[in-house]
Amino acid sequence: MKKRVALVLGSGGARGYAHIGVIEEIERRGYDIACIAGCSMGAVVGGIYAAGKLNEYRDWIESLDYLDVLRLVDVSFRLGAIRGEKVFGQIRKIVGEINIEDLRIPYTAVATDLTNQQEIWFQAGCLHQAIRASAAIPSLFTPVMQGNRMLVDGGLLNPLPIVPVVSSHCDLIIAVNLNSTNQRHYQLPVIQRPAAFKSRFDNLINSLGSKMPFRRKQAEQLLLLEQEALKAEAAEINPWIESAEPEAQQPAAAPQGEGAPKSATGSFIIDNVGPASLLDLINQSFEVMQTSLAQYKIAGYPPDVLINVPKRVCRFFEFYKAPELIALGREIARDTMDRYENEQN
Repeated sequence: MKKRVALVLGSGGARGYAHIGVIEEIERRGYDIACIAGCSMGAVVGGIYAAGKLNEYRDWIESLDYLDVLRLVDVSFRLGAIRGEKVFGQIRKIVGEINIEDLRIPYTAVATDLTNQQEIWFQAGCLHQAIRASAAIPSLFTPVMQGNRMLVDGGLLNPLPIVPVVSSHCDLIIAVNLNSTNQRHYQLPVIQRPAAFKSRFDNLINSLGSKMPFRRKQAEQLLLLEQEALKAEAAEINPWIESAEPEAQQPAAAPQGEGAPKSATGSFIIDNVGPASLLDLINQSFEVMQTSLAQYKIAGYPPDVLINVPKRVCRFFEFYKAPELIALGREIARDTMDRYENEQN
């Protein structure tokens, strides 16, 4: 008989694509995923899986190149850099109009209510609305207004929502933490991309952060210029041509000098890495908070299996790295499950 798994999918921006690889490996081993709780990208992937549409979602995100991702950026400089209507509109097309109580397995999406300063669990109602609220990353996506509540990313209070599955009566709880600070031996697999596309996308992301706040008209003009330049460049470049030099994936080496600064734990502090923009600064701060909170959640409710994805493998908003992150999630899940199963024998 298959072992029933309660799966917990944490928040972590673009690293959430690794959840797909984890799910694939768990299913490959013959486990039965009987319920899911997710936060932010964990809520996105978990909700799509519970709706039985994960293959369609994976096909879509793996088909996106840098220009496609750019076209999904509907700029807003009100309460977030991106309105999210294009991205979440596509997700809505994939999952359809379905309520959480009608999904094939129990599902919980976790969001944060800024108005009342509390954690919100979505266990009934519209699946798409729950996903949108849980994944409203502050500074990146605009919040969701629900009555008198302003809902944003659940990672503000609970980046790894283990509690909703504790009473599920499954054989084991598997949690996927996207904010691990160890696992230094794991690297993203190198999948070549057109260098010109990547350069333009990175420039746009940096522009979103470094120029906030400024007038809406100026923002729209900036985006239009970026889009036109990228389209002109794309017309001259075959998107199937690979870059001559792969993007480096190795982490920066820590300083080894005697006077190099150290953290409270005694580890060397890397002082040559910093935020490239205001948006990057906000998201790095958000990630530091999530990392600390995740450790408290793990200590309070230790899962049977903890799959740790290192947060250094990509930046929070590098949503164009789906193929690499899915492959990495599968690799880490395989190694972690091997260790767990060996211990059980």
